[in-house]
Parts: sequence; structure tokens; C-alpha cells
Amino acid sequence: MTTDAIDVRKHNRDAWNRQVSLGNRWTVPVGPEVIAAARKGEWGILLTPTKIVPREWFGEVAGKRVLCLAGSGGQQAPILAAAGAKVSVLDNSPAQLGQDRLVAEREGLTLRLEEGDMRDLSVFEDGSFDLIFHPCSNGFVDDIQPVWREAFRVLRPGGALLTGFCNPLIFLLDPDLQDQGVMQLKYKMPYSDFTSLTEAERRRYTDKHEPLSVGHSLEDQMGGQLRAGFVLTGFFEDGFGPGDKLSEYIDGFIATRAVKPPLP
Repeated sequence: MTTDAIDVRKHNRDAWNRQVSLGNRWTVPVGPEVIAAARKGEWGILLTPTKIVPREWFGEVAGKRVLCLAGSGGQQAPILAAAGAKVSVLDNSPAQLGQDRLVAEREGLTLRLEEGDMRDLSVFEDGSFDLIFHPCSNGFVDDIQPVWREAFRVLRPGGALLTGFCNPLIFLLDPDLQDQGVMQLKYKMPYSDFTSLTEAERRRYTDKHEPLSVGHSLEDQMGGQLRAGFVLTGFFEDGFGPGDKLSEYIDGFIATRAVKPPLP
């Protein structure tokens, strides 16, 4: 199977719709108490599995035009809206967007919800946003340079892009041995669930209706942001959380803060 033989976007849209019905942790809407706290300025959100993003990465969010890019699910966007931001959301999964809609209607929040491809932000004009919040999701498309170019375009000069992504190393290990606590390389870069696996190996994910991922290189992740024109101003690493065997050796996730340079 190749990415030419499968519609990557459609597969992952259907898979994430299914994950909503299965209660995946990233699809469970926040409760009223979380929104009430955010309205009082008490909030924190995630780009990666466990570490709260530093508040200084956001600056003052009240009144800011914020895009949650491929980040729906009833969590980050409603929290930012409750904190006073003017929030738009673009996501590939209508069921995920529905979770944002659920919280917005329940809490009287205003969200602009758009179904679309993270690589194509043509529904937004140049300079539409002060901040883009882009949690771990670009592994669900096979080319991320358009993501960076479009994010750069729709940010105002001086605006910030907060991004979470996978260290590609996590895709290269033998998953059966990893379950036993043995970290042994099996696959090589470039890595894709669509092209690097046998059909039998791929069923490890598809039989459970899980999305398929692409392990983008750090050159494409961080170098791609730089090529698009961003300046990197923040960085941290994160793991999967307690009980994960790989996290005993290395953090599998990275978060970056990048800025579109202000006009001269």
C-alpha cells in the first residue's frame, strides 16, 4: 500500500470520528468546572501528552484572535474562549468539531468551527490571527511544509505559533519488543504507517480503528518552520506519561514556540 493508493485525509477523518465514539482522551469535552476556572484566569492546556504549556508562551490571551489548528475535541478551544480569546477552529474530523460545538453551546461560548485540511487555510485571510495553537496532529498528514507556510500566512507579523509534534524515533522501534520493555530499532526514516508497514503490521492500528501516522523528520518539523519564515523562541520535550516504557529512556514529544517576525 502507498499513500497514492489511499486517501490519507479521508482515512484519518474517519478514524478520528470513530475515536470520538470510543472516548479517546483527546476527544472528551472538558467539564463546566474547567470552563468556570478559565473564566477566572485559571487554566492550562496541552500541546503534548502531559506538560502544561508555559503561560508566557501565550502572552495575554483576552481579546486575541486564536486559531486552534487541527486541535478540536472539546478541550483547548473552549478553554481559550472562556479565557477571553476570539477562537476559530479548523479540523479534519466533523465529530471532533462537534465536541467543541457541544461545549460552546453548553457554556455560552462563541467559536468559529471550520472543517478542513490543516495544509489549506484558504478560508482565512492573510494576517487573520495573533496566535495559532497546533497540538500534536501533523503526523496525520503526509506533507507538513504546507502547514507551516499556511500558518505563517494567516498569522499577523509578530504573531506566535505554538506547536506539538512527535519525535520520529517513537515510530522506528519494534512495537512487540517495546511492549516487553526492549527498545530495538526495526523501521527506518522516512517512516509512514501507510508505506513502512506490511498489511499485517498495519492491522495493529486499523483493527482498532486508530488513525495512521507519518513520522516526520525533525528537519521537516523544526527546519520546516524556519524555512517558512518563523523564528523559534521556545522549546520543551515531553513523554507519554506514567507507565510508558519508552518514556523511561527518552521523551517522545517536542513542543516549540515560533514567531512570525514583525514588520521592519
